[in-house]
Amino acid sequence: MSLSDPLGDMLTRIRNAQRARQSRCVAPASRLRANVLEVLKREGYIRAWQMEQIRPGISNLQIELKYSEGEPAIKEITRVSKPGRRVYSKIAELPKFYNGLGISILSTPRGVMSDNEARTANVGGEVLCRVF
Repeated sequence: MSLSDPLGDMLTRIRNAQRARQSRCVAPASRLRANVLEVLKREGYIRAWQMEQIRPGISNLQIELKYSEGEPAIKEITRVSKPGRRVYSKIAELPKFYNGLGISILSTPRGVMSDNEARTANVGGEVLCRVF
């Protein structure tokens, strides 16, 4: 089965698993998804993730979700740039999400990074999603 928006599918799996209070969720693996998960881990929104090979050429991502006092660490996770409408932003024009409490995840020429890292590196790019 092919997906038109694989990253959106992974974000929805995370959102649904946290609403169901599950400790982990599974998503098909890709390099973009792994890079986004690495940013989420660095920023403290998920506990950990690992790639698990099912058979040669087919892998899954095991995502350990994070909770604080019974509440999910991710309050809101939304896809910004979609396959039908790509959203690009210069770093000077990138607004702060929830007054700097949330993050935007960008795909830049230097790789996938959070908006804070992109501001430090002074690069813009495609705004993939926003997390709070």
